[in-house]
Amino acid sequence: MSAVTAHGVIAPILVPLLTGTLLVLLRGSATPLRRTLSMLGVQLLLGVSLWLLLQVADGEILVYRLGNWAAPHGIVLVADRLAAGMVLLTSVLALFAMMHAIQGSDRRGRQFHVLFQFLLMGLNGAFLTGDLFNLFVFFEILLIASYGLLLHGGGAARSRAGLHYVVINLVGSSLFLFAVGTLYGVLGTLNMADLSQRVAALGPEDIGLVRAAALLLFLVFALKAALAPLHLWLPGAYSAAGPAAVALFAIMTKVGAYSILRVYSLIFGADAGPLAGLVDPWMLVLGLITLVVGTLGALASQRLALLVSHLVVVSAGSILTAFGLGGEAALSAGLYYTFQSTLVVAALFMLTENVARTRGAFGDELRAGPMLPAANLLGGLFLVLALAVAGLPPLSGFIGKVLILKASVGAPAAMPWIMAIVLITGLLTLIALARAGSTLFFKTETHARTASLPNVAKLVPVAALAGISLLFVVFASPIHGYAQAAAAQLVDPGGYLEAVLGAGATDNDADADTDTEPAKMAEVAGPRRTTVHSPPDQIMPAH
Repeated sequence: MSAVTAHGVIAPILVPLLTGTLLVLLRGSATPLRRTLSMLGVQLLLGVSLWLLLQVADGEILVYRLGNWAAPHGIVLVADRLAAGMVLLTSVLALFAMMHAIQGSDRRGRQFHVLFQFLLMGLNGAFLTGDLFNLFVFFEILLIASYGLLLHGGGAARSRAGLHYVVINLVGSSLFLFAVGTLYGVLGTLNMADLSQRVAALGPEDIGLVRAAALLLFLVFALKAALAPLHLWLPGAYSAAGPAAVALFAIMTKVGAYSILRVYSLIFGADAGPLAGLVDPWMLVLGLITLVVGTLGALASQRLALLVSHLVVVSAGSILTAFGLGGEAALSAGLYYTFQSTLVVAALFMLTENVARTRGAFGDELRAGPMLPAANLLGGLFLVLALAVAGLPPLSGFIGKVLILKASVGAPAAMPWIMAIVLITGLLTLIALARAGSTLFFKTETHARTASLPNVAKLVPVAALAGISLLFVVFASPIHGYAQAAAAQLVDPGGYLEAVLGAGATDNDADADTDTEPAKMAEVAGPRRTTVHSPPDQIMPAH
């Protein structure tokens, strides 16, 4: 394995970090320069993310040890199929959000591009980290950046929503720290691979404390993923945020879902002894409840931005329903749905801003307004995205929901409930979107002023994301195949453990020698191939 490939694991974190730092140094420069640098940073990030996915697509797991400290004593970054897929999804979303932002919305406040880059750093770090403490650190980085982006542009509505958002997430961060501290105090490590082995060998006297910490951690992740009843912060915050920022926010709830999937399949998976499958009974129930609550919120929405915000909750419910079913088929269905729904919802947020500006004083309110001069263009984009998010054939949302329903056949006791809730909420979501579309594009107020023409440049990223959602239909088989391969790695975490701890790391003793030779850690075990790289000098400290 070349040095370039080995160092590539940290590239999705370094690129936005360095771009954001450069933008801070150039904070007094002209706007076109800042836009150019920020866009170049996003494009470079997309390139390295695609390259990283190609490196792990065949099953290879890349591990990067910062500071040349061997796991579990040092910081590791781990790139497998799931992590690389989420990093690429983030990069694609960032590219089109930036395309929208540079059309003018980035001028509404200070340091938009700096905050945007640090949010990308936090997102990519959360997906790539192999350590619970650094998951907390990257959560804080992305949350701090999101606070600034939510308030970008000012206004009473954003300030009020921002206050709620900050307070709730600060509470979540505090609980996260309590859970992490408890796990470290009992188990003596926060490396996720090492935690997996130590939890499996846990003595009966410590089971209760570790269970409490694990459930507290699930509470935090459920808050981040917007699972009911912890979702109430999301509709107000997302509907108030600016279009480019909220388009990128569409993936933030997926960080919570990703964390649930990663932590509870690796640390509390089938081999965790008494704590195996700790949250499995809760995930399915909470996923279905979230699906229902989000759909009812969409039906009750009086503004398009609020409706789309509730669709994020619906998406979270669908994803956690699939994850709660367990098994390779259900996990792959949930991952496919995650990929496509994130892009579609982000496009809807950006389209909402275009519609609101075109309607003038009527904004995005779901009431009769002026006749839109470009109703066919705006309405056509809305139709494609609405059909995709509602799950109607032949678009990608339909494929995702069919995969989830097919996976539920393996759960006979819950199958009728799952099928009924998924199908009924899909119908109600379609009704909510049909009502919104008919009101915005067909109902007119005779005394309303003439609507303005939409900004065509701002519609380019919306149309591009709509086109990508169509590609999820054309290339459904290879995309789902990749999701299946990622799910297979989650179901059988042996390759992950071997990559991080080494082929012979089976000793759960805290005093065991974990400084395995790099050549041994890169050995091939069966069909799995793992690669570990230790940089000779690293500025980031190990903990």
